[in-house]
Amino acid sequence: MCEFCVQHGDGKKWYLEASNYAYDLTSDLKRREYVVDFVQGFSKRMPGNVKLLEVVKTSPRPVQRIFRALTLPHQKKYHYGQPVPIEECEQIFDFATSIVQVPCVCRDFAGMPERGYCIAMTVTPQDEALAEAFSGYTDGPDTSVLQRLTREEASAVLRRCEDEGLMHSVWTFGTPFITAICNCNLDAGCMAMRTTLEFDHKTMWKGEYVARMNDETCRSCRACVERCPFSAISWDADAGLPVIDLHACYGCGICRSACRFDAIALTDRAKDPAVANDW
Repeated sequence: MCEFCVQHGDGKKWYLEASNYAYDLTSDLKRREYVVDFVQGFSKRMPGNVKLLEVVKTSPRPVQRIFRALTLPHQKKYHYGQPVPIEECEQIFDFATSIVQVPCVCRDFAGMPERGYCIAMTVTPQDEALAEAFSGYTDGPDTSVLQRLTREEASAVLRRCEDEGLMHSVWTFGTPFITAICNCNLDAGCMAMRTTLEFDHKTMWKGEYVARMNDETCRSCRACVERCPFSAISWDADAGLPVIDLHACYGCGICRSACRFDAIALTDRAKDPAVANDW
């Protein structure tokens, strides 16, 4: 399992620990201030962050290593994410008493159309804090009243996102407080994927799983190649089969939703010798 399960999950999946969703932003003013500042200041900070990462990427390797050593602890302390398969997102919905649809800050920054791609879910309702954070967001769900979802409605949002090739990920806002499931990919403007994959600045860690292909069941339809948001599946023309690059796989499970033949399964990353230490 990943380091976060050890630190924040008592050896179990950290994102399935209800206490990590139970922080009360009404009384925890410092954490609330962080959430509000993150959302309200996202579009203002991001251009400068991208420029800095572009400079670091072209810097000598020693400079890159120093930069990562300085920024990684801060990322872990305040804000990071990890892909979660849809069935475990639904387990989160089982114990979250408040499920609210909110605008996507990445889509807002990228100028992409908004259809309600992000979900805030907590054990304690955080309506007042969320309304403050998203005030001024005119696109997407009505933030003046917050668009509350049932478990079934939230699951339907995830299934729609999978059809669009969007992976699901959980996010901390003041670790270990988890408050959001984002549904995104690079084409949709996901800044976490961009900073992690393009600039090697770790904002998103790999998931608890890795995808494995059953060559005997596969019918070579190539649907999984097109659906994978991490470009971890390629087409092997000689074999006439898709091939999964395990080290590029983040274990989101979106490829499964494209496969009509149940040829793809998720296996425990920690128990797979090929990628057990690849997070």
